Amino acid sequence: MKNTHYNIKRIGLATVVSVFMFTGCSDYLDQEPLDSVTEAVYFKTAEQFETAANYFYRASLGYDAGDESSDLSGNLDISPSYGQGQSIIPTSDAVWSGNYGQLREPNQLIEKAAEYDGDQSEIAGSVAIAYFFRAWCHFNLLQRFGGVPIVTRSLDVDSEELYGPRNSRYEVVYQILSDLDVAIADLPTENSIPDSEKGKLSTEAARAFKARVALYEATWEKYVGTTTDGDGVSTGAGSNKPAEYPSVDELFSEAKEQSLAVMNSGAYQLWDYREQFGDRNLYYLFNLEDGGSNPAGLSKANNKEYIIQTVYDYTLRRINKNLTHSKAHTPSRKLMDMYLCTDGLPVQHSSVFEGYDLMNSEFQNRDYRLTSLVSEPLVEYWGWGNSVEGGGAQYGVDFADAGTNYDYRYVPQLTNPGAGRNIGYRGVKFTTEYKLRETKDESFNYPYLRYAEVLLTYAEATVELGGGAISDGDLDISINKIRERSNVAPLTNALIAPFSDLTMLGEIRRERAIELFGENQRFNDLKRWGIAEEELSHAVTTTYVDGTEFETAIDPKNPTSTIYIPTAFSYGTTSTEQSVSSYAGIATTKPGALILDIAGNRNFSIDNYLDPIGSDQIRLNPELLQNPGW
Repeated sequence: MKNTHYNIKRIGLATVVSVFMFTGCSDYLDQEPLDSVTEAVYFKTAEQFETAANYFYRASLGYDAGDESSDLSGNLDISPSYGQGQSIIPTSDAVWSGNYGQLREPNQLIEKAAEYDGDQSEIAGSVAIAYFFRAWCHFNLLQRFGGVPIVTRSLDVDSEELYGPRNSRYEVVYQILSDLDVAIADLPTENSIPDSEKGKLSTEAARAFKARVALYEATWEKYVGTTTDGDGVSTGAGSNKPAEYPSVDELFSEAKEQSLAVMNSGAYQLWDYREQFGDRNLYYLFNLEDGGSNPAGLSKANNKEYIIQTVYDYTLRRINKNLTHSKAHTPSRKLMDMYLCTDGLPVQHSSVFEGYDLMNSEFQNRDYRLTSLVSEPLVEYWGWGNSVEGGGAQYGVDFADAGTNYDYRYVPQLTNPGAGRNIGYRGVKFTTEYKLRETKDESFNYPYLRYAEVLLTYAEATVELGGGAISDGDLDISINKIRERSNVAPLTNALIAPFSDLTMLGEIRRERAIELFGENQRFNDLKRWGIAEEELSHAVTTTYVDGTEFETAIDPKNPTSTIYIPTAFSYGTTSTEQSVSSYAGIATTKPGALILDIAGNRNFSIDNYLDPIGSDQIRLNPELLQNPGW
């Protein structure tokens, strides 16, 4: 028997659908026993197609779905993650095996739909979901490896696709876009999906994802080109393009048009509860559960911003990943200075920026995306815990009345750069302060695509089509909506005109960095813009210490110790101004910043734009040519 190198699942659909859980899911769980039902007899009714399609959400979305987080790859420039890019060829890869394994079910549903005896309109929605997730899996593979074998049927151990060559990235993109067209045509509109089933895919969700794909590939082709393709003979997947493959400008136009269609649908809106939460408005978007999870008593029903998401539930489906303690995203010095000031300008040009002399001065007059998602030194915040006695927020109770267990004053601990959070800044995106949640009990939904990204995609595609120019009107219907809810002045042509180092393209890219930080976008953005090797080559720094309050401050929780312990930082502090970006509009790092990783440790090259295919896969199929440089 031949080996199967795509991790093909040989189990029947009915075996797996019985574990699917979803908010408002009693209809899904109230099924007759399916343990002995086989594929041959399963796809007979529209309800069976729907149940099978529901499984894809759990298989392809979620923390247990096998999609590796690019923001945790150790290659970021805006987070103190260390790394040099992958340097060895692994034997296997979870993204490869996971996504090829997941492709079997949607392909099988599409095949069974062709054999369905009933009215095709009865199963059109389920088939559309299958087409969407087939596109989703192929895009995951594309971002990781470039061109890969396209799989559009359920495979057996002797299927020719298992032993054939790779398709080019252009063929993969063409297949993805074609599949999404089917999904867009037959998925329901978001406004027609009942509240009890929110989280299911809509035609607007497919449009938003198509916009992401089109923008990704348009920028990759513009800024990276064929550099990573290989010749398809000795290395890589080659550069073959289908006859009707779109041009770069056509891809940008597709991204803009699909984004605009979502914007005009009225189906989504930005989370904006500044009146209730003030400068912590955005924090509660990313840890929203029921009314007890926030001081305003809002629930998931109040969130109209998530377009593609994993729906979790405390009773039916907890995240079970201990995110609060392990996934907090900590910003670097670079990101802290990328956040804007309330006048809409970056720190090096703003008249309202208060500098770095005091531990909390840089937090004043700043973007709510900073004040919401990064803890300010010496400020009291609720922590987390599992009971009234053990910790957690007591909304409506003053800290002074809550007892010592609830006095969670954030004190930076500049003592241990290897401990993640103890390096000057503490990120709190995707963390909870809910007093009812124990370790691994978080159950807030996780976004894969938010409405904010749609607005960013529209703006970026527009400025690319405009050769670097964009009108104030286009900014107002896109990025300026995000800036308004972030308490930042609008971006206009007049605002940045006096500053020769600021460009519209650069400012739109800045918006993506600060808005989507920690949401698995940055690493892929740097690569598709063709600037990853430049941006990832600089030293990583954090808090300014020399000449600031940090240098001698006493720890208020431990009066016998200072906050800053110099011996904990082997690289010391910066002694000269250091460039941190190829874009001059980002502030340079001045002397006195703590160094977490020196530039000499960060060696990233064009070869790292694509990961190598696992050696086991090539051993099983010699037709799979390795990516260039590996």
